[in-house]
Amino acid sequence: MTRRLQPGKLVIASHNKGKIREIAELLGPYGIEPVSAADLDLPEPEETGNTFIDNAELKARLAADLSGLPALADDSGLCVDALEGKPGIFSARWAGETKDFTIAMARVNDEMADKEPEAGRDAHFICALSVAWPDGHLESFEGRVDGTLVWPPRGDRGFGYDPMFEPIGHPLTFGEMDPADKHAISHRADAFRKLVATLL
Repeated sequence: MTRRLQPGKLVIASHNKGKIREIAELLGPYGIEPVSAADLDLPEPEETGNTFIDNAELKARLAADLSGLPALADDSGLCVDALEGKPGIFSARWAGETKDFTIAMARVNDEMADKEPEAGRDAHFICALSVAWPDGHLESFEGRVDGTLVWPPRGDRGFGYDPMFEPIGHPLTFGEMDPADKHAISHRADAFRKLVATLL
């Protein structure tokens, strides 16, 4: 049975400052007090799942177990059609130990350059959101946004692969967009709308 999220503290099971900021802004209107895993000194688990939802659930469960609070985890990434869905669940790992996404974006562009021109530049972002409670109850949601990849990257807003992703129907990349405009159409916003409709 679906369970509602009550106002109060909710652990954001992430150490990614950009992601935490975005989720905190989305949660703002609902009386939820976001606390990051980093603030609570919680470890980052190894992401051993085969899907975005697997990894989101793994992170949410661990944070809820260790904190004794409900926890929300996000697993998201860029899937490039010409690269058969890569980097996908390995999106953060393509940025290396230093989490430098200029390296990751260059790798995506280099790998695409090895493909035939007709392979195209279509891509999509996926976001899986999972909420876990300390008693083991779990709810998961997935969102998606489609677009095309640009090179060179444009804009210094957002984070991750945002500067190379131009959503369909928009002339700006996520890296150029006002955060409020991105929140209205992003993969995270899509998943979040489903979460809100079910849990809040």
